[in-house]
Amino acid sequence: MSPSVLPDGDPVPADGALPHGVVADPEVDFGVYLHVPFCRVRCGYCDFNTYTAEELRGERREDYPDSVSREIAMATRVLGEHRRPAQTVFFGGGTPTLLPSGSLARMLGDVRDAFGIAPGAEITVEANPDTVSVESLQELADAGVTRVSIGMQSAVPHVLAALDRTHDPANVAHAVAAARAVGLAVSLDLIYGAPGESIEDWRTSVSTALALEPDHLSAYALIIEDGTQLARRIRRGEVPAPDDDLQADMYELVDDAAAAAGFDWYEVSNWARTPSQRSRHNLAYWRGTDWWGFGPGAHSHVAGVRWWNVKHPAAYAQRLAQDVSPAAAREVPDAEARTLERILLQSRIREGLSMQAIPPVRRSAVAGLIADGLIEGASAIGGRIVLTRRGRLLADAVVRALTE
Repeated sequence: MSPSVLPDGDPVPADGALPHGVVADPEVDFGVYLHVPFCRVRCGYCDFNTYTAEELRGERREDYPDSVSREIAMATRVLGEHRRPAQTVFFGGGTPTLLPSGSLARMLGDVRDAFGIAPGAEITVEANPDTVSVESLQELADAGVTRVSIGMQSAVPHVLAALDRTHDPANVAHAVAAARAVGLAVSLDLIYGAPGESIEDWRTSVSTALALEPDHLSAYALIIEDGTQLARRIRRGEVPAPDDDLQADMYELVDDAAAAAGFDWYEVSNWARTPSQRSRHNLAYWRGTDWWGFGPGAHSHVAGVRWWNVKHPAAYAQRLAQDVSPAAAREVPDAEARTLERILLQSRIREGLSMQAIPPVRRSAVAGLIADGLIEGASAIGGRIVLTRRGRLLADAVVRALTE
């Protein structure tokens, strides 16, 4: 949870304390996100808060765990007796595996010491396929990591080149084999709709991914973010913009192929072999539980309060070295904003959205959504909004119908 553009908000006190009277609920699940903001190269489509070595302005990667450790210590003071064990831990980025496995293990150990880690917790590390080995993954598994999410993106070289991805497609199979060898669950991440990608290219990527027999599959439509290199190239006419109709065909292809391989969708862009292999960490975001995001640009949500850290690793490290909260700003969404967010997020997941979450004035829209084939009629009768496949393709339209 670390987008590159931070919103405006209210100031945060130097000690990071929650607003007066706000107390974390021990009955609400708690997750930890650890942002590792380092990449070897900047991909042209990426809008995440990441930095290459040249962009760090003297901040050293090897010092990064020290800064995270300081923020973890601050979190223990903020939450005090109301802190509880982490149900999930997620190392995201960037490329977390650009750090030595020992550094990631140290950060995980700091989380364990500060909060505790619940029995059976899901602990995930994102990885590029050319940054892992049996030895590095064994060290992560020994530290308690349970799952690796591999950024495959495509199996077709010219598509990887269009995305500025530098790995050899063959490395994906090696990374999966290495993860399997040390007992880690495996997720593969794909992106579709890159400039020059055909439906046959996409078919190749999907079939290659499924042939590796992952436990979990993510497939995201390429979105052109303002300010990225790819957005500038499209604006100059150097490459075509994504084609909505082609992306819809690509979505149907991966959904059909995943189902044929024994996967069920559980969120618009995510499929798993069994319910136990769904990403529990990401489900926590969609369900609106609590999490603390550590690292530059990371976002957090505890007891209805949201805050986000300063973006640059140097600014982040400097604040923590002075024992000052790295939070740039925060907000406490009002009831209307919370309702909108709940509809936006929970309508995307397989379990659906309770009809009671929809403002009464908008419930009349449900019949039209059923008639248009966007939500399941039987589920609606049972009191829940569940998207059909057509509804998944038009999820934004469903949200608009339920909120505007």
